[in-house]
Amino acid sequence: MPDSVLLTQDRGAVRIVTMNRPAQLNALDTPLTQALLDALEAADADPEVRAVVLTGEGRGFCAGADLSEFKDLTPDQQDRVVKRADLTCRTQSILQKMATPVVSAVRGPAVGGGAGLAVGSDMMVAAPDVKFGYPELKHSIVPALVMTGMQRAIGRKLAFELFSTGRLLSGEELFALGLANRLVDADAVLDTAIEIAETWAEASPLAMAASKSLFYRVADLSYDQAMAAGRDVNALMRSFRK
Repeated sequence: MPDSVLLTQDRGAVRIVTMNRPAQLNALDTPLTQALLDALEAADADPEVRAVVLTGEGRGFCAGADLSEFKDLTPDQQDRVVKRADLTCRTQSILQKMATPVVSAVRGPAVGGGAGLAVGSDMMVAAPDVKFGYPELKHSIVPALVMTGMQRAIGRKLAFELFSTGRLLSGEELFALGLANRLVDADAVLDTAIEIAETWAEASPLAMAASKSLFYRVADLSYDQAMAAGRDVNALMRSFRK
């Protein structure tokens, strides 16, 4: 539907998921957040989809939470507040839980929850015009549901600087810091992300899923535990090959 808040398109085994609120810089209101979570879950459950590209329509990737909803998410509406927080939590965390790899194609604003989606993807392609950061404190908001991913992806010192000062990083800075895998012109961001996804799609889906799962597991384990987990997957992968 042309007026849908989220669009999906398949190019072979690659699914392109596009946040589609360009007039609001793809700010995450409840309908878009739910649609995004549903779309990512559907892509991960579809055996024909081997890679996902996540992007935003128009001149921005995602401007974070839609602040216009906050007037209705008040302490006297506790049930709605908790449901919204749970939805945001699940949407931010699904990217690394998915067996299917995800690459974000990012240009323009990627702030707050949008920054969380961009850096939470397995890889990121960025344009020089990116404005990436966590300005929540400027709006008297705590970046609570992006903080875990922020620390793990960015590192403690830089993460604290970004959320405590609201400083925004450009695409060049993201690339220099190793947070973006590619830095390309804005009009090449989507095509570059699709190329990465197509490379992923050529791999065995079982091997890709096991590799991605192990990659994130070992980050939270001691060296010996991580090696033991790797040993188990090393033995298991023999069954993947034909």
